[in-house]
Amino acid sequence: MDSAEFRRRGKEMVDYVADYLDNVEQRPVYPDVEPGYLRSLIPAEAPLEPEKYDDIMTDVERVIMPGVTHWHSPYFYAYFPAASSYPAMLADMLCTAIGCIGFSWAASPACTELETVMLDWLGKMLNLPEDFIAGTEGQGGGVIQSTASEATLVSMLAARCKAVRRIQASNPEKSEADILSKLVAYTSEQAHCSVERASLIAGVMMKKVPADNNYGVEGAVLKRMLEQDKADGLIPFYFCATLGTTASCAFDHTTELGPICNEEQMWMHIDAAYAGSAFICPEFRPLLNGIEFADSFNFNPHKWLLINFDCSAMWVKKRESIIGAFKMEPLYLKHENQESGVITDYRHWQIPLSRRFRSLKMWFVFRMYGLQGLQDHIRKQVALAKEFESLVRADNRFEICAKVVMGLVCFRLKGSNGLSELLLKRINKSREIHLVPCQLSARFVLRFAICAGSTESRHIQQAWKHITKLTSEMLEYRH
Repeated sequence: MDSAEFRRRGKEMVDYVADYLDNVEQRPVYPDVEPGYLRSLIPAEAPLEPEKYDDIMTDVERVIMPGVTHWHSPYFYAYFPAASSYPAMLADMLCTAIGCIGFSWAASPACTELETVMLDWLGKMLNLPEDFIAGTEGQGGGVIQSTASEATLVSMLAARCKAVRRIQASNPEKSEADILSKLVAYTSEQAHCSVERASLIAGVMMKKVPADNNYGVEGAVLKRMLEQDKADGLIPFYFCATLGTTASCAFDHTTELGPICNEEQMWMHIDAAYAGSAFICPEFRPLLNGIEFADSFNFNPHKWLLINFDCSAMWVKKRESIIGAFKMEPLYLKHENQESGVITDYRHWQIPLSRRFRSLKMWFVFRMYGLQGLQDHIRKQVALAKEFESLVRADNRFEICAKVVMGLVCFRLKGSNGLSELLLKRINKSREIHLVPCQLSARFVLRFAICAGSTESRHIQQAWKHITKLTSEMLEYRH
């Protein structure tokens, strides 16, 4: 493919993408295929001779689309949003074309510097404390990670390194192995499974803190656990607080937890993967109170801020805490400007060495929507969730299972777990809408998340009409 054909095919692809998104609600939201469906549809080996582009695009519809779960369908209500927008797509195209691997400032100065500034822009939208803003002289700053899972792991590894060095500074006779065997990390029983997974990779003990009736962790409960563990000779070193849990969008009490972590010299990381986007709205910003006590904070603009995957924003109060844990300086990565104090090499902030020019997506989206446009998007989806909540509450066969704060509604049929399980099976088998469940207080619960940017009130009304129709049929059959 030369540049002339690329121009032609590129325009065709833009039309294909626009048509796909304009008409995605007409496709079944969930695929009707069995595991292994694709293998029989394509050859067992790659072609020896080049094939025609038109044949490939024909096969996109024949092979790929039948197996796609359409996350951007207004009838997709599972998991959490997968953000996207046309400005982000265009920026991603430019990122791919430039093709730099921005592991250091020297590898592509614009890649590093735009990222630093974009994280400052976003941090200011969130009204983060100055400690987290890089500016030109700040000690903290932001970085784009691939996922919130990766941000949690990075923070835990940095916390582990900091704890070992602190303990050895006052107890030089203690070996690293001995210290590691006693380190304990903590998180809510409602936290995402990636937090526990991070502890497995980091090789440290993880304890889950019981949540209250609203599924958030209170300071007093963590305090009691810390006192017992210290009495048992263990070393608490890390707590991951969650703002907007995956199951129910619950919030840990960070204003209580933060001072405890600071007093105990524990690293506090705040994971707000989904909910963090909403903190750009003044009415939701109080939910981030307590951030001033945190050592690191993360959320995913690629969930709810119109920036497509991957783009997970992470800030640290002191960047040396991260760099000190990951810094490696082989000669082939050194450059003459690395000690300037003005710039940073992001390879010291992450697990992989390589990185894409992802800040272009932020730059395009922030400029083309503006803060007000992004706030409007958040508020619209919260309003749609409130609309769905009101529909559920008006039907006495159902109950709401958690406070509806943002764009997630947790609900179930009254009665046994089996009723709600059967209803979910019927809903997803119909392939008209798609939901996933969670467990809250030993109850099987259906999650209804507002996900697609194209979702409107009519889609919410149609989804509820479908749910109640299936419910009536199911209950009538059982009787």
